[in-house]
Amino acid sequence: MKIIDLRSDTVTRPTAAMRKLMSSAEVGDDVYGEDPTVNRLEGLAAELAGMEAALFVCSGTQSNLLALLSHCQRGDEYIAGQTAHTYRYEGGGAAVLGSIQPQPLDFASDGSLDLEKVAAAIKPQDCHFANTRLLCLENTQAGKVLPLDYQQSAASLAREHGLAIHLDGARVFNAAVQQQVPLERITRHYDSVSICLSKGLGAPVGSVLCGSAALIGTARRWRKVVGGGMRQAGVLAAAGILALTEQVERLAEDHHNARRLAEGLSGLDGIEIDPGAVQTNMVFVRAAKSRLVTLQSFLAERGILVGGYGDLRLVTHLDVDSRDIDRVVDAFADCLSPRGA
Repeated sequence: MKIIDLRSDTVTRPTAAMRKLMSSAEVGDDVYGEDPTVNRLEGLAAELAGMEAALFVCSGTQSNLLALLSHCQRGDEYIAGQTAHTYRYEGGGAAVLGSIQPQPLDFASDGSLDLEKVAAAIKPQDCHFANTRLLCLENTQAGKVLPLDYQQSAASLAREHGLAIHLDGARVFNAAVQQQVPLERITRHYDSVSICLSKGLGAPVGSVLCGSAALIGTARRWRKVVGGGMRQAGVLAAAGILALTEQVERLAEDHHNARRLAEGLSGLDGIEIDPGAVQTNMVFVRAAKSRLVTLQSFLAERGILVGGYGDLRLVTHLDVDSRDIDRVVDAFADCLSPRGA
């Protein structure tokens, strides 16, 4: 029985074409800047993002951390969402390793930060306060896509107050595909952007941090400090190149499957789902905690893995097809409305 893993799009496996490209990748020592495949990946990522330079790193967590360390000094502050990865889900790295203070704010229902609240959270130039240096946004945020005009307004606010602005764009290509715009149409508003290659794009490892040449130079040094320097990393970068050149447009299939899943589950008793809220590849299932525990256990017995913090989060990806969606819907129905009951 095929295991259907909906816990995250991080569980994707490299395709046969990706494995073949990895096996024949030209390599060198990337710490010396001599890996030609890494250099090609970084150049490609920077070009797509409309930025001067990029840095290949092992994970999205490291990419965001390097951005924070490069934008901020000890005693500085960054503003982020209360449930943003840069604040809640990355081990507190900025505080632990950089002595950078987070200022979390609640996300609005559309995944944005209220810009009036952002402005109010910026600290005055006074020795009693940390120096607010950076605004961090997330796109997509829990599967929601930030409006283009909102991002422009956020960038204008940041500039007005002398802040840099960073995008945790782990799934920013999902946003670009949903909005039918080139990546640069989104990233033009930011001083730096982190792009994950190992989620919906399907590479086995890695993220790229894009920004100015000066910022990426600083980030490269920090990458070495935190132990992220890789040697013959071209075998991994080759997968990233294929991800960026051949795996972007197919993200629309994941979005379609997520909407189909939400619609199939929406009529079932005992759970709450809003199909209209599904914009990209995530479906959230709300119910009483005891029911969610029962569902998770029942689905696991059927070879379906789900996860989440609080609500169940179902994430579609390239290893999930339309037949899998039908099987998931049937399993939910069997648990919530047992046949013969």
